[in-house]
Amino acid sequence: MEKIYEGMLGETPFYVTILDVHHLQEIEDLQVEVYESLVDQSILQPLTSEEFEYILKGNGMMIGAYVGQDLIAFRALLNPPVDNEHLGYDCGITEDAFNRVLYQEISNVSPKYRGFGLQKILANIIMSQIDLSKYDYVCSTVKPYNIPSLKDKFAQGLVVKGLKIKYVDKLRYIFFKDLRQELPIFKEKKTISMDDTVGQQQLLKQGYTGTSMYEDQNDWLVVYEK
Repeated sequence: MEKIYEGMLGETPFYVTILDVHHLQEIEDLQVEVYESLVDQSILQPLTSEEFEYILKGNGMMIGAYVGQDLIAFRALLNPPVDNEHLGYDCGITEDAFNRVLYQEISNVSPKYRGFGLQKILANIIMSQIDLSKYDYVCSTVKPYNIPSLKDKFAQGLVVKGLKIKYVDKLRYIFFKDLRQELPIFKEKKTISMDDTVGQQQLLKQGYTGTSMYEDQNDWLVVYEK
């Protein structure tokens, strides 16, 4: 396997490679390990074998981190099919550019290797692998109060463009990043509790963008700017 990155997790060396369909069983085994370790399993939407295969057969990209022969983490980007649920509609992307959109998909890290910032490392690696001649935008969805994933998205420069029901009945933040240009300079700022869904939706309708979050007095606050 070609190593696209090598590093250390404490005293343990690891490397990163691009995954393909031959790695499917390892990927699924790790997903089960991660899912079963979660206290709140609703924060992770596991992928099916078919969904993994769709990505691994060229409709996106998946990278994996290995310690020796053991897959310890993976992260995926998806080139999604165009349907009524496409996140481009939520982010103001024109339909003729939907083919230039990637989704940040599932990211799993083995419970044995948490605490080393591996999710962030893989995020930086996979974003650097994007072919900018083919893609202009990255979108993603995250459940409110899934703090690690929310931090992950904001750290990569993604911003909140929506907060609505997706996947039939699941409330999700909709994140967006334009790979071609930096964010504008905002002039107004408002801070609101993550728990205030209606208030956040009103700010989004008024043209505000969610740009960061922080914890204050046992609550998480989201910063909206325009």
